[in-house]
Amino acid sequence: MDKMNQAFEKVKMLVGMEVDEEQPVPEEESTFSFMEDLNRNCSLTTKQRFYGFAICLSAGLTCTLLSMLVFFNPIKFGITFTLGNLMALGSTAFLIGPQRQVSMMLDPARIYATALYLASIIVALFCALYVRNKLLTLLAIILEFSGLIWYSLSYIPFARAMVSKIFVACFDTEF
Repeated sequence: MDKMNQAFEKVKMLVGMEVDEEQPVPEEESTFSFMEDLNRNCSLTTKQRFYGFAICLSAGLTCTLLSMLVFFNPIKFGITFTLGNLMALGSTAFLIGPQRQVSMMLDPARIYATALYLASIIVALFCALYVRNKLLTLLAIILEFSGLIWYSLSYIPFARAMVSKIFVACFDTEF
């Protein structure tokens, strides 16, 4: 059991979690933000965090993969693909906590990528559920997938700059 706890500690360090457990916050302070209150009330053990992450990520990936079965029905595809993306995105909140997840998403380096990705999710769901137009839903899914890639690249240092330079080099018409 001790080896398992040491392995959890190593994994926690790898994913950026704090190794020491958080200290309980005194009850006398009454000025808490919503996220601080959520973090304080959602204190999970390390094992519960990893289980939550694994379950949420596997459900998201399963939902995304199952969306390929209904690829030719863009409305159903848009709903299942978007639900899978949201579950996979939410799975990381189990590892690093919801407050840190939101603060990382709102970091100045990735605020535009986050806004693009979240807006594309809303547009895809709007087109699939409300408009029910297959062509618009398909275009929204392409936008969502592009937003997902750009958002994911924002977590890799210099990845967006490198991809931008590659696209400029590939599509540059001046010789």
